[in-house]
Amino acid sequence: MTSTSGRDTEALPYHHYDEVAEQTAALVIRSYSSSFGLASRLLTAPVRRDVHNIYALVRVADEIVDAPRPGQTVDQRRAELDALEKQTHAAMATGTSTNLVVHAFARTARRTGIDESLTAPFFASMRMDLEWSSHDAESLATYIYGSAEVVGLMCVHAFLADEPHRKARYDQLAPGARRLGAAFQKINFLRDIGADSAELGRRYLVGLDPERPSADAWHRWLDDIDDDLACAQQAIPLLPSGTRVAVCTAHDLFAELARRLRATRPQDACRHRVRVPGPAKARIAAAAALRRGAPRRATTAVNA
Repeated sequence: MTSTSGRDTEALPYHHYDEVAEQTAALVIRSYSSSFGLASRLLTAPVRRDVHNIYALVRVADEIVDAPRPGQTVDQRRAELDALEKQTHAAMATGTSTNLVVHAFARTARRTGIDESLTAPFFASMRMDLEWSSHDAESLATYIYGSAEVVGLMCVHAFLADEPHRKARYDQLAPGARRLGAAFQKINFLRDIGADSAELGRRYLVGLDPERPSADAWHRWLDDIDDDLACAQQAIPLLPSGTRVAVCTAHDLFAELARRLRATRPQDACRHRVRVPGPAKARIAAAAALRRGAPRRATTAVNA
């Protein structure tokens, strides 16, 4: 029953729906990502909520293109992806959706200034996964921008939501966010090279044949990743103080993955996904916290 004061939660039932939507987004990240989930827990609460809401939408789109149901055709998956994009853009305009994950994302988008200039390239890259089996340099750059770099830019919007001079700060942080997102994506391409080829029929990294991966091509891509990580690292001290430890942790976790990939024969990496064990992840997070998010020198963080 609603009280005469009008302040019972029942008086504003949509508040409960908002909370359930955001709890759903948090469940998605806990269920799907150990490394990103660990780093996100080091964010301040309002920013963590928004990052979870962003990640949940990204994850749902990934599931549409990467984990089809038995008998589901490419055309059916494309229709699902198109419907998700339409729902997302409608919710960004209205502030509400019957899809809990979309609803949570739309609340973050409206609160932080994320618009279709970022979501449209994301969905375009997801659509490429249904239409492309291999890439050239140009298509790969387009794919990485939409699938990973824009996600980093969305997170920057979340980081800066309560700061003055947001436009100038966004322009300052955007290049580093793009390079970090690109590094994350390329590392995952290397980690998943065998499964992407055998299970999904995809070849992402130009010049690297999953069936006969050469050491030279493998290390060229790792050199490229090291460059991305080093450039991204320079932007970490410029981040809002409540986000530096989390971003530094994510950076250092993926730098450790890059180090382990460099120490692994490409043929072996095609058969077994390279991982960072839980205790090592905890040490990396603790080290970042002790430094209060101040990055290590690039030669240590990337190549150690």
